[in-house]
Amino acid sequence: MRIGLDVMGGDLAPDPILQGGIDALDLLGPDDRLVLFGDAKVIEAGISSAGVDAARIEIVGTTETIGMEESPVEAVRSKADSSLVKLCQMASPKAGELRLDAVISAGNTGAFVAASQMFMRRLPNVVRPGIAAVVPTFGGPVVFIDVGANIDPKSQHLYQYGVMGSIYAQNLLGIERPRVALMNVGGEEQKGTEVLREARDQLRECEHVNFIGYVEGRAVFDGAADVVITDGVTGNVVIKLSEGLSSGIFKMIHREVDAIDPNLAGSFEPIVKKLYSAYDYHEYGGAPLLGVNGLCLICHGSSKARTITNAIQRATMYVNAHVNESISDRLCAVEVETG
Repeated sequence: MRIGLDVMGGDLAPDPILQGGIDALDLLGPDDRLVLFGDAKVIEAGISSAGVDAARIEIVGTTETIGMEESPVEAVRSKADSSLVKLCQMASPKAGELRLDAVISAGNTGAFVAASQMFMRRLPNVVRPGIAAVVPTFGGPVVFIDVGANIDPKSQHLYQYGVMGSIYAQNLLGIERPRVALMNVGGEEQKGTEVLREARDQLRECEHVNFIGYVEGRAVFDGAADVVITDGVTGNVVIKLSEGLSSGIFKMIHREVDAIDPNLAGSFEPIVKKLYSAYDYHEYGGAPLLGVNGLCLICHGSSKARTITNAIQRATMYVNAHVNESISDRLCAVEVETG
């Protein structure tokens, strides 16, 4: 397996990104290769200081970097020698024997989505790819799709997100028959937009999806569904709100306990850390852009070394679980049914 990593992408890049890649070498098989994209001198220096087996690493030197605030499409078109663009080019079918099985970046999400679709293309029958993020909840992990790739989806896009999200939950989370729901302002039939109602009707008619209807935001964290379909704006707001809320709650608990009894706070700290790790997005590594012809794993902009290490491990799981093959087969079967 060949896994590509954008060393220059992310708020904290390049050092923690590079370190995360190096740390992941122990998790890869003897025939797997890590392909690092970015400033060659920086990468070579990091590898040398780490004292790892350089034979398991390939370096693709680049001279440009796409910033986090740059216009996505314009940056992809104007910065042909950027680490992000070169990364996606080598994930294209045109790359031949050098093609990457997975690409990972914590850089500009919009640019990563644009470049992946431009060079990797879409899987057969996929109309619009969507980002699927696993969100830890009190009822277990929940797949949110979309969380940022498609801010104004049509009903067909939402319908396909249900199909793809269900497969992702089955193959990666081990949920035999995932409960799929549409995020809405209420559970009543008349609630929501026309697009939501059309997507609801399409999902109800699909025998491949265990569709349970609408779900409200407050029910998601109680385990009401295993897959939640939403537009990119709502999905992105929900996951970032949950990240900030979980982090704030644990900090507040620690602060209040410390104010009452510092000794108790010291005893309580391991419990807080254990709970926090269960709800920490760094543990999940990254979110795949489902629907592209390959694996595009999008990491949080504030990714640390362990975020990247976990992303690389999850990339191997994704490829070995044959998620893309399942998506292509399922959507092909759906097209035959409805066609």
